Amino acid sequence: MQTTPIRTRFVLINTSHAGNVGAVARAMKVMGFSDLVLVAPRWPNVLRREETIARASGALDVLGQARIVDTLDQALEGMTHLCATAMTPRDFGPPTRSPREHFAQLFESADQAASQDDNQGEGISGVAFLFGSERFGMRNEDVYRCHVALSIPTHPDFGSLNLAAALQVIAYEWRLALGGFAKTTVAQSPSKADAQQVAGMLAHWEEALMAIGFLDPQAPKKLMPRLNQLFNRAELTAEEIHILRGVAKSMLEAAERAKG
Repeated sequence: MQTTPIRTRFVLINTSHAGNVGAVARAMKVMGFSDLVLVAPRWPNVLRREETIARASGALDVLGQARIVDTLDQALEGMTHLCATAMTPRDFGPPTRSPREHFAQLFESADQAASQDDNQGEGISGVAFLFGSERFGMRNEDVYRCHVALSIPTHPDFGSLNLAAALQVIAYEWRLALGGFAKTTVAQSPSKADAQQVAGMLAHWEEALMAIGFLDPQAPKKLMPRLNQLFNRAELTAEEIHILRGVAKSMLEAAERAKG
């Protein structure tokens, strides 16, 4: 089992649109990642451009930590497992896999290696995800140096993804592989009405239905038992019982006014 923390880095190579950098920062932050490196982007001041900041939409801390470097070698310092993002397989290149498939294999291999090492080894210490320019994607030579080419399963007739959208999918899949985040708890569900409350509400409704002439007390048939089953299936809350009794009260008042 992987016991050491895994460093995760997202590397953008020759990015040309400032807005994409901001959108990438936002995509990273919602998945809990912050290590962003840009290799020779089109704009040297891309991290401070107005469009970048606007598209980051609250992920300014990710932009603040991001680094700009001149070469891919600088961007990959300390990374041990490199993942290219390329839809088209390259001749002589690394295997092409979907993110989910590859991450499962990656951890399985790491666990097997650790089980054969008395010291448990270092496992996976640093994973980098590489993204090429918006127009041309990744260069062959950059893909070749990676361990895998990740290909997001998309519609065969239209598989082109925006840079930030592609990164968001991969960041999500990687976060799941790392164990994900705990689900956000919602407000506590309201308590269910007890049998006494349901019975009292049904008695109130029976009185109201007779008052408006819907229920004939001389020939009630199965109306009230059926209503009882209906409300049981609904699993009413105490608040809903209160609403239904208010409806019954209004029916009784309407019947009294009609008599007047």
